[in-house]
Amino acid sequence: MNRPICNRYWLLTWTMYGNRLAGDARGFVSNVREGTGPEVRHNIPGTPFDSGIPELEQHIRERMKGPPVRIGGDHATALLAQFEETAGIRNWSLMAVSIMAQHVHIVVGVPGDPDPERLLNDFKRYGTQRLNRSWSTPASGRWWTRNGSKRKLKDDDAVLVGVKYTIDQEYPLLVWTNSIPELDLPGGRIL
Repeated sequence: MNRPICNRYWLLTWTMYGNRLAGDARGFVSNVREGTGPEVRHNIPGTPFDSGIPELEQHIRERMKGPPVRIGGDHATALLAQFEETAGIRNWSLMAVSIMAQHVHIVVGVPGDPDPERLLNDFKRYGTQRLNRSWSTPASGRWWTRNGSKRKLKDDDAVLVGVKYTIDQEYPLLVWTNSIPELDLPGGRIL
């Protein structure tokens, strides 16, 4: 693959506040208990994730501080510009971005082996700042849910699968990719 030299690639996913709550019947990635043991997170690509725990979903919903957040096309455009800026400043290689009304996917390559939590938090933090400059902060005081999924893409094949997954999302507001000849993607904004 013809890409800048990166030591690690990650598929990062996070949701807007109040969407895909833990317990959701459509599936979710969050800590859950298995019997009386410690909490676990089913977040390994290719393995089943949790779904359909209505009591957990209701518990979370009752504690929400505002309605679910959904964004539109103008928000997505502003976020993409910020994600590109953040990646450029950090010397990260943005490979693919898909922004939906309720969640975000990013495939990013990084030099070295930084903590993936830092990657996720930087995209979310600077994305929040960009949104707050142009729109009112949501009633909950937050654009995003806490945390998010950080899946390491172990090799070139996994990166291609991660990019394809990211750009093939249903109902995107915006899709962007780096140039990826293996997937016949010239790079740039798709939607």
